[in-house]
Amino acid sequence: MGLFSGLRGETPTAPPPDPSFQPAGDEVPYALRIGAAWSWRLVMIVLVAWGLFYVVAFFSVLIIPLMIAALLAGLLSPLVRALHRNRVPKGLAVAIVEIGFIVVVAGALTLVGRQIVSGISALWGQARAGYEQLMGWLQSGPLQLSTAEIDRYLQQVVRSVQDNSSTVLSGAASVGTTAGHVAAGLLLTVFSLIFFLLDGDRIWRFVVGMLPRRARPATDGAGRRGWQSMVSWVRVQILVAAIDAIGIGVGALVIGVPLAIPLAVLVFLGSFIPIVGALVTGSVAVLLALVALGPIQAVIMLAVVLLVQQIEGHILQPLIMGRAVSLHPLAVVLAVTGGSLVAGIAGALFSVPLLAVVNTVIRYLAGRQWETDPLLVGSGADGYGRHAEDTDRQRQDHGRSGADAETAAVNATGADAPDADRSDRSDRSTATTDVERTR
Repeated sequence: MGLFSGLRGETPTAPPPDPSFQPAGDEVPYALRIGAAWSWRLVMIVLVAWGLFYVVAFFSVLIIPLMIAALLAGLLSPLVRALHRNRVPKGLAVAIVEIGFIVVVAGALTLVGRQIVSGISALWGQARAGYEQLMGWLQSGPLQLSTAEIDRYLQQVVRSVQDNSSTVLSGAASVGTTAGHVAAGLLLTVFSLIFFLLDGDRIWRFVVGMLPRRARPATDGAGRRGWQSMVSWVRVQILVAAIDAIGIGVGALVIGVPLAIPLAVLVFLGSFIPIVGALVTGSVAVLLALVALGPIQAVIMLAVVLLVQQIEGHILQPLIMGRAVSLHPLAVVLAVTGGSLVAGIAGALFSVPLLAVVNTVIRYLAGRQWETDPLLVGSGADGYGRHAEDTDRQRQDHGRSGADAETAAVNATGADAPDADRSDRSDRSTATTDVERTR
């Protein structure tokens, strides 16, 4: 024992622990340690999310057209696949579908424009009659305003507009800039839609192939499931928007509200913002009914809009939308509200599909569903999302490039997979070295 105990083969004994000593971690309460661990992680998540939001906002002119093209690709891709199954070349199928879509949109806009032009004159006369009725009510109603007082108020409004002419001009300039951005965005959307429909799967495989090999199956499966969720949302939302537009449009026709068809188209477009969009666009129908027909017809139109909203909120959203994207109506309302506060109309439009995709991806990764995903396992796809014959071709090309057998094996099975083989080779090399030393 003592100083030379190690030289005599004895195991040195450690000094007994001091009972008065306690680690520094024990002095911090457990709840505080857990709270601190969660806090810095949440702070990092918030900082990363804020950085992503800043990048997206800075490149919004580029990102928003790509997102619109992705939504349209989810809508039109089944048509392209149907044509391609009927022996139509894929490029020709994409051209037929996209040109047909543009023709349908242009025809709808032309119909709406003609309806507006034909009905605006009658609406203008009704608006003038409503204005005169309002002036008469201001004079003979409970306010008892004289003509001089009304003229003075109108002059104050005109003067305030003249005093803020610079603001008005800057607003007009921003409108011109926005129009230029919209035109550029439309062109980018059209070209992006062409390539999403033509080479969407190839683009996705390229993105997945840039990731580490062990992460490719999970990323590939999660991305495909998220895409399916977004496609389901687009299809179901078109059905919901059509029902809202038909309900409000038919109600406006029965009541006699002018511009009923343009109103139906407006409701259809607005319904892509779930729950809130149809209500806002339906209020335009109520306002038109009030100006053109009077308060009684406006109340009836309001009842029609509320009835359509009740059908959407209590029947369409839970039964159709809930099953398609697995989102609670409260989550939909919060997503629309938060998206509109953060990014305006674009945020309200894309918040729900993005939430559906994120929800699907998180569920997929948390459940490790890529291990039993039939899209990956049953189809013979590897970590690239490619089929087995594509992988074999890649391995053959790699072998012809002059790589040795060991490098080809590592590349074929993954960089982290052959740990057991490496340990076996290490054991064999150690045994060989021992034999040589014995000799």
